Amino acid sequence: MINVTKLYCGVTQPADALRYGQGHGAPRSAAERRPIVVWNITRRCNLKCLHCYSDSDAREYPGELTWEQCTGVVDDLAAFGVPAVLLSGGEPLIHPRFFDLAAYARGKGLRLTLSTNGTLIDLPAAQRLKDLGFSYVGISLDGIGETHDYFRGRVGAFDRAVAAFRNCKLAAQKVGLRLTLSRQNIADLDRILDFIEREDIERVCFYHLVYSGRGANLVDVTHEDSRRAVDKIVDRARHWAASNRPREVLTVDQPVDGVYLYLRLQKENPGRAEEMLELLKWNGGGANGSGTGIGNIDTQGNVHPDQFWQSLTLGNVKERPFSQIWRDPDNETLAALRNRNGRLEGKCAGCRFLNLCGGGFRVRAVQTTGNLWAPDPACYLSEAEIAPLN
Repeated sequence: MINVTKLYCGVTQPADALRYGQGHGAPRSAAERRPIVVWNITRRCNLKCLHCYSDSDAREYPGELTWEQCTGVVDDLAAFGVPAVLLSGGEPLIHPRFFDLAAYARGKGLRLTLSTNGTLIDLPAAQRLKDLGFSYVGISLDGIGETHDYFRGRVGAFDRAVAAFRNCKLAAQKVGLRLTLSRQNIADLDRILDFIEREDIERVCFYHLVYSGRGANLVDVTHEDSRRAVDKIVDRARHWAASNRPREVLTVDQPVDGVYLYLRLQKENPGRAEEMLELLKWNGGGANGSGTGIGNIDTQGNVHPDQFWQSLTLGNVKERPFSQIWRDPDNETLAALRNRNGRLEGKCAGCRFLNLCGGGFRVRAVQTTGNLWAPDPACYLSEAEIAPLN
């Protein structure tokens, strides 16, 4: 994740310790972080989104974790000291024991966040989330009105998502918007930013497209459109900060966004750019992301380096605890992800910003080329921008 509000606007943010080594509880290095765990607790969903990485649908999926297995996962994650668990799906609120599981996890001291389509969050549900102590509820929105309904495969999904935002606000539950940038919705970006401002949404995550599940069928954003989209996001984040109403604005799944912000700020405010540079160096980008700072448990109990990398399974929590799988010294791929020196090829190998970006988002390289060490195809920096300085 790239926190635009922190890096570009210089405004302190809740996860500065974990992301940039600043503040109470900061680990000694980004490489030593415990992972934030994205846990897909069910694959079942009431929508059929065009870009769903888990290819979910409104049906039962055999083999999902039992209650006893779920509580065992919670016990292990709590003992392992993970900084947060993101409950996801499918649609996690469909899980028959969602609130029981959340209550059990909170009782073990785990920090919980939620990724949801929002269609099931009426005011009582929003109040239950608040009472349980969810740190954050992320509601997916992929356009305004019909655009969102098209993405979600259901007429009325937009109206129900809007109602969910408002119900969370009424319950004083911190709520955020999650959007995946794609060719189909990028034209709606200005209206989405206006919507965030109008609804006073506190946090927004802009995901770059990853070609997992049904996301493989979407037309990707061009490099030029990626740059324009990031510029719009940054401009609005700057406006909000200057208006004394900063919001937590993040981009996700593209570490090169940090480099792009640095190059832009270098022209506008060189002193602040050098401060940003140190934060990006500490973070390390993708080198300390998948397989280090982020991990995934899918609905069948399989452990992956991140939620989009379903093709690479590191182990299964039905057989071994997550903590053991994550620390397995004999997993060669996991070890390689954590030490990429000399492995990256092509554009990444000679990039002068490799220590900031870490080689991008590896799973996209695998998905497009089959080669773990090929360049991230979504990197939009030019050869001139990344060339070593003389």
